[in-house]
Amino acid sequence: MKYFENVPVYIRGTGIVKSNVCFGEKIVGFSCGEEKIELPERAVVLPGFIDEHIHGAGGADAMDGTTEALTTISQTLVKEGTTSFLATTMTQSPQNIGRALAAVKEKCLTDGMAVKGNHLTGARLLGAHLEGPFIAAAHKGAQPLEYVAAPSVGQFEEYQSASGGNIRIVTLAPEEAGADELVSHLTETGVVTSVGHTGAKYADVARAVSLGARHVTHTYNAQSPLHHREIGTVGSALLMEELVCELIADTIHVSVPAMKLLVKCKTPKNVILITDAIRAKGLGDGVSELGGQTVYVRNGEARLEDGTLAGSVLQMNRAVQNMVEKVGLSLAEAADCASWNPAKALGVDRELGSVAPGKRADFTVLSPDFEVLMTVINGEVVYRHAV
Repeated sequence: MKYFENVPVYIRGTGIVKSNVCFGEKIVGFSCGEEKIELPERAVVLPGFIDEHIHGAGGADAMDGTTEALTTISQTLVKEGTTSFLATTMTQSPQNIGRALAAVKEKCLTDGMAVKGNHLTGARLLGAHLEGPFIAAAHKGAQPLEYVAAPSVGQFEEYQSASGGNIRIVTLAPEEAGADELVSHLTETGVVTSVGHTGAKYADVARAVSLGARHVTHTYNAQSPLHHREIGTVGSALLMEELVCELIADTIHVSVPAMKLLVKCKTPKNVILITDAIRAKGLGDGVSELGGQTVYVRNGEARLEDGTLAGSVLQMNRAVQNMVEKVGLSLAEAADCASWNPAKALGVDRELGSVAPGKRADFTVLSPDFEVLMTVINGEVVYRHAV
């Protein structure tokens, strides 16, 4: 058994307290083990971060359609404290989406939580987030227009089959024809419906919620704004208690006052931090690619040639930092937004999302300035910051 000795650790329901943490592949308890892992002074142990909406990192993208690309993404993510993720697809041809989902299926067979004695070298792949093609053309954002398609139960089932049943979230526009049937089907089959890339009005969102929708994709971005005579998707997200809201907390996609408003309306327990990152993450400024489109990364902003934001290069530890330093959340609240809240939304909170006996020994160790000092998955140190 390994253990951390007398370190600040976030224990949900208790807060950040000094404690020992004893663990093998799973957390055993809060007494001492056999192999002590030394941590720097003032380091804090948090639950491993979960990124439910990320397209790529380290030069690879989920749409590359290979397990090698998914491995590159997973090995890049541990540097920012992310221990689990959903490979996020985008609006593309059915063939390209199917190929990406087939790679997810193959990767999940080796990275799944049920694999006994599993020693991961990167973040654990939990499945796929299907972002498109079932979106509104007028709110496509950086998604290619020619592949936008009407919501279809039949087409979704083809995608789900290709993924081996590993699609966990579907982003869709609820105002489009066929959306009601698809939302009902997703609810019945245990897949999360996320309202996004949409011009939905209040009535559209309310209908989707009545059918089981419980999520909003990158709140504020690529969706109808709040107006005092029609509150649109943004107003509905702020108002409806049933909806949990994704947030790209990079202060580029969403301003700090808007971030504060979201937290004030939803409370921290209903906000999920995502990065929505693309393959350019971790590579610095330069020219990159998203869905066959050229992306220009300058000063940490990723945009198409026409200026449209094209995902982000945000790191999860910096999203947590922004929520603490700019929005005013406690570290514990911000950590929940990056771990507990997505774990609950995805139905994996019995295994992940908090530091508790019986759960996976997934930890993110941060310095006082939010640098990732160490990332632990299944009890194994998979990343250690070079001193």
